[in-house]
Formats: sequence, C-alpha cells, structure tokens
Amino acid sequence: MNKIPAGIIGLGRSGWDIHAATIEKHPLFCVSAVADPEHERQQEAITRLGCAAYNTPQPLLDDRNVELVVIATPSHTHGALTEAALKAGKHVLVEKPMAQNVAEADAMIKCARQSGKTLTAYQPRRVASDFLKVREILDSGVLGPIHLIKLSVYGYQRRRDWQTLKKFAGGMLNNLGAHYVDQALSLAGGQWNDLFVDMRHLVSAGDADDHVKIVFRGAQNVVVDIELSTAAAAPTPPHWTILGRYGALTGSLSEFFWKYYDPKAVPPRVVKETTQPRAYEAPEDLPWVKQSAALESNDLCAQFYDHFYATLREGAPSPAAPEEVRALTALFDACRQRSGF
Repeated sequence: MNKIPAGIIGLGRSGWDIHAATIEKHPLFCVSAVADPEHERQQEAITRLGCAAYNTPQPLLDDRNVELVVIATPSHTHGALTEAALKAGKHVLVEKPMAQNVAEADAMIKCARQSGKTLTAYQPRRVASDFLKVREILDSGVLGPIHLIKLSVYGYQRRRDWQTLKKFAGGMLNNLGAHYVDQALSLAGGQWNDLFVDMRHLVSAGDADDHVKIVFRGAQNVVVDIELSTAAAAPTPPHWTILGRYGALTGSLSEFFWKYYDPKAVPPRVVKETTQPRAYEAPEDLPWVKQSAALESNDLCAQFYDHFYATLREGAPSPAAPEEVRALTALFDACRQRSGF
C-alpha cells in the first residue's frame, strides 16, 4: 500500500487526539515525524508511533521522509507555517481556521500555486452525516424553494484556554464558526450579502468572542441565521431548522424530522375578500408527508482523510479547497469589521 508519510506540527488537543490518533489507525497514511517543543510529548510520539520527533518545525520540514505536513498549532501560526511547508516541497493540511484574514489566505493560496503542492484546510464537518443528509433532502426538492436556513449551537462554558484570546486568533467565530458557518455558506451557494452580525465576549476568561449571531442573505434569496454560543444557559434549540415553501426540516446531529406536501396534489387557493361567518377559516387539511431519520455517527476525521488521500493520489477534488475557504475567511473579516472584533 502506497501510504502517505505525514509530519505533524503541534501535539496538543488537535494534533494528538485528532490527527495523530486518526493517522495511526488509517491504512493509507502513517506518522513519520512530529514537532513539538515539549519533550514529554515528543517521547510519547516516539514510543507510540515509532516516528522521528523534533523540538521545532524546521527539522520536520527538512525531513525527506515527510510528504505531507499537518499543521495543528494555534490559529495565529497557520499562515507562516503553511507557507514554510509549501516552500519546503510538502503538501499541507492545515487546521481550522485556515487563515486569520483574507490577505493571509491569499498569500497561502499563491504559495501553494507556486510550489505545485496541495493545500487543504481541515474542514471535517463537510463529511458529517447530518450535513450530508441535509444536502440529500434539499437536493430532492421536496421542501420546495428554501427561504430560511438556521443553525444553532448552544452551551455554557467559562473557557480559559488559548482559544479565548484574540492574540492567538481565538474565539467562537474561528473555533465553531469555521465548521458551522462553512456548512451554512455552502448551502447558501457560497454567497452572502445584507450581513448582520453581533459578536460578544461574555463569560470566557479571555478577550475573544464567545457568543456570535450572524444573519445574511445567500443565493436564491435564502436567509441564513447562525447562532453559536458558549454563553447560553438555556435549553438547546434545534441544531437545524430549514424552511421551504412546501415543507420544513428540523433536527440535531443525530436525528431529523421533516414534512412536506406535493403542491400539485392540492387545489389552488383563491382569496376571499369578505369572510362569512365572522371567524377564521379552519386549518387547511394538506396531504402532509412526514418523515424521520436516525443518523449514524461517522468518524469525521477518518472520512476526511479518505477524501484527502484521493486528492493527493488520484487527483480527486479537494475536500476543502483553499479557494472555497477563502470565501469563508472573507465573511469572517466582514463579521469582525462590523462587530469590532
């Protein structure tokens, strides 16, 4: 098997628990080197993975046994490390958020084109079972033209790690927004205008945003409403709410309910300018079709790596091309400009 040898920079929560753990078990990848300043983490990687270990990124970038560099360091370092890895002749998989701003994203994309190597952003929720099911239902057309897509992620957590600090490009927008705003923007045709945004720092120990509200208008006039908060001590609303002309969908990450009717199966409605008797008309008895689905949880990281292998070895489209993520970054730039974050 033609395994892809990967070098992982950063052995924190993401680098170790997500990327190293996934690559260790994946039949098409292997960990050939790691880089982390903590000696204990280096030794853990050597013992468990049988790989080379370095204190700093540069020796890993110089390692001829490394074909792919996985960048799992704090967000504010992604741009510089990505460019260094591409210039060293490596393919790059960079954790979210790919870039701090559009200017940085453009520099990364330009560097990838000049190097002839593949740059991909780690956006695993693009292969999540709930997102794929939403796409399937919308593509079927049973809900009719869509006019509202709403995504909600609620929780209450007084975090105090580096992702609560602006100087490290932390905050809810970069953290969860990189997943869920990406999904919503994709469903909205990759377009946005008429943007409203409210970003606040409420309960976390740092100074970055921990509550984000975004509303924009996408393709075909669909309104997108996204609420992401770790300052919401309230019952969790439906994760997904999608309204169409002939039906609607609500659901969580594990269960969906949707209903719709065939507009050809009902007579046209004619307006009555006067009402006899003086009362509201009884609800119309529409031929609703009601459906539900229990969704199996899938290994997002492993499936993302499956797709990424096909990109590197078979020329398949990238699971998260940097040009697509640039559009998300541009939306994030606008959100920060309008909110003061």
